[in-house]
Order: sequence, then structure tokens, then C-alpha cells
Amino acid sequence: MNQGSGACLWTSVPQHCPAPCDRYKHVSCAHRGHVYVLGGREKSLLRDFWKYNVVCDKWAELPCDSEDAPEELEEHTMVAYQGLLYVFGGMQDSSYTKSIMPLWVFDTVKECWINWKTRSETLQGVTPANRKGHSAVIFGSSMYVYGGYIDIRGSTKEFWKFDFDSRVWSLLSSVQGGPGPRHGHSAMTYQDSMYLYGGLQGLREQKDLWSWSSTSQTWSCINFHSGPSRLVGHSAVLFKDSMLIFGGGETQSSPQSSLWRFNLTAKTWKKLGLLPGSPSLCRIHHCSIGIGQSFQPTSPNAIYLRKIPNSHNIYNQLRPFKNKCQPSRPTLQEPCIELQTFQMDKKKYLPDLSIAVKDTKLKGTCLTQETISEKRNSGDLAEETEEAMFLHMPDLLLVLGGKPLQGQHAISVWHMTMA
Repeated sequence: MNQGSGACLWTSVPQHCPAPCDRYKHVSCAHRGHVYVLGGREKSLLRDFWKYNVVCDKWAELPCDSEDAPEELEEHTMVAYQGLLYVFGGMQDSSYTKSIMPLWVFDTVKECWINWKTRSETLQGVTPANRKGHSAVIFGSSMYVYGGYIDIRGSTKEFWKFDFDSRVWSLLSSVQGGPGPRHGHSAMTYQDSMYLYGGLQGLREQKDLWSWSSTSQTWSCINFHSGPSRLVGHSAVLFKDSMLIFGGGETQSSPQSSLWRFNLTAKTWKKLGLLPGSPSLCRIHHCSIGIGQSFQPTSPNAIYLRKIPNSHNIYNQLRPFKNKCQPSRPTLQEPCIELQTFQMDKKKYLPDLSIAVKDTKLKGTCLTQETISEKRNSGDLAEETEEAMFLHMPDLLLVLGGKPLQGQHAISVWHMTMA
């Protein structure tokens, strides 16, 4: 990938059992070398929780049946912070939702749901009601939740802050202006600002772009003449100094395949085309995850993946994906480089990769198999090695699930590379 990217290539990643079933209106986030997927809907609501190892292309089901785990959820949110996953909203039973705080916490190290209450609950302070179709992002040590659809009340413009350290909710009622009541929108962060696009305002789809400064605590509407259409159920991720918006639709039943790039410094939109031979992927109510250095937040307080000293050496020796660059075909309108993504032979490489992950350690500037017993018991080595490989994988946009469902049981997984 590069700053002059003008075309992209979609590649399907076939999934094998065990794997989650295909779904939409689910949530996903990346944390410490894994991608987590929770809930959503297939023919009915789902109550399952999965962890995906992108390096090994392998799924593992996590517990989701304890009293501390959430019920069936859809259009909820999930963010990762310091080894914990925070899930908010998405409950169905309106009478039940009034008696419970719609926030659940999962410990990724112990792999269990945590039974704890927020301090706002303990002190009978103000807390947000259940909602669906909201957004959640992280600034520093806090989660910010905007909008959503609240049963009976409809769309809301509530803007909440949850402090992870103090466990206190606060309603940012002093924030003036902004997008107004909104659900089904997208939101992502860049430096000290949150960017929000589209969604539903009541029953009307929107095509406006807003930024909120965490420093000045103010909203600004970003004007533009060309860009995406009215969208709902789309996804937005950070790529370098740009926002990538994929899929969604002008209505709930009209999924699109468009991929747009908004330059956050120049404030300009660009629609990315497809390389010859690339399928056109239409998705709505899907999840998008950015993998690789170019997708990492630029804010010093943002926490995505922990960097490991000398981890580039792991990348050089155990890189599971290889990209072959060659001159583009003459049919393309602008100069670019075509990226061909090759999958490794699992039978040939995965056993060796597994051994390397478990039985090697960093020593100076190379991998060795010496004195491994001291870390084998703690599990730190395997975690750091897998995390380092995940962090230094080629830049990929991973799309999981979404409507229309593919008709097969296993969840649809696609990755996109740009040229």
C-alpha cells in the first residue's frame, strides 16, 4: 500500500470448522494478535463469542454462557483497552434492559467474563440506557459512545464518556451542536479527533461528515462536494492519514461495494477502483478490521497493539503472507502496482509456525531456541511472538460477515490490499 493508492484487490479467505457461522449486525475488534467476534444475527439472534488467529487462519470459540456474559446482542459495540474487551448495548428485551447496565467486560488473558459494576451504578449515578446502532471509540483511558437507537424513544444524540480507570459514566451534555440524533453511522479516531459519517437520523439516511475534537470538546461539520452517498450500516477504519469507508447502503436492503478514502489532512474524498480480476464485494452491517502498521492509530494514547522490541526480525523470518508486486495491467487508468496475495500451504507451514511460536524467543536481533524454559510456563513468549507477527503483517483490510449472507455455514472473510 502507498499514499498514491488508486485501486484495490479483494481476496476471499475460505474458513474451515471450527468457525463461527455467517452473520451480520455483529461486532469485531483486534487486540494483541487476535480478532474477536461477538454475537449478531443469522436467521435468528446469536449468542456466541470467537477468537480468530489471523496468522494461522484459525478460529477458537470462547465462553459466552456464564451469568456474567451478555445475552444475544445485535448492533452493539466492542472496544479493547489494556487486555480487556468492553461490550456495550445491543440487548433486545426492553423490559429487561431497564434493570441492567448494558456493559460487559471480557478478560482476554484469563478468557473469562468479569463480574463487576461501574462506580456510577454503585453510587446510583447517571448511566446510559441500552441502545443499538451507536458508535464507540477510545481516547486515552476513556470510551466515548455516540448516538444509537433507544427502544420507544428512537434515535438519540446522547454523547457519553466512560472512564476505564474510575469506572464512571458521564454525559457530555455541555457539547453543543453536532450530528444530532443518529444511529447506524460509523466513527473512528485520528490524533485528537473523532470522525463520524452517515447513518440514520430518524428514518432518513445521511451523507454528512462530522469531527469532534477531544481537546476543545467541540463539533465541526466538514463540507465536501463529492464523496460517498447516503449510507447506513457501513464501516470506517483509519489508514495512515486517511479514513476508509466501505460498504453500507443507501437503504437497509441495498448493500454497496464502494470503497472511499477521505484524506484527513487535505479534506478530500477519492473513490478507489478495483484491479482487473478482483470481485466486487457488496456488504452491509459487516465488520472491518485494519491489520498492519498503516492501520495503527497515530495518537500516542490510543491502544491497539503493543510494540515489541526487535519484532521486525520475527516478521522477516515467519511472515505468513507474501505479496508479489509487478507492473499493473495497461487497462488501469492510472499508474499502480498490482498486489497478488498468496496463501501458504497449511499442511506444510503451520506445524513449523506453531513450533516457532511456542518454542522460540527473541535474543538480540535473531530468533533462537535457547533457554526457552524460563518463559514457557508464563506464556508470555507465545503471546508476544504472535502479536509481533500480527502487527508486522502486510497491510490488509479484513472484512468479516455482513449482509447478504454467503449461503455457507462458516463466516465470510475477505481481505483487501491496495495498489
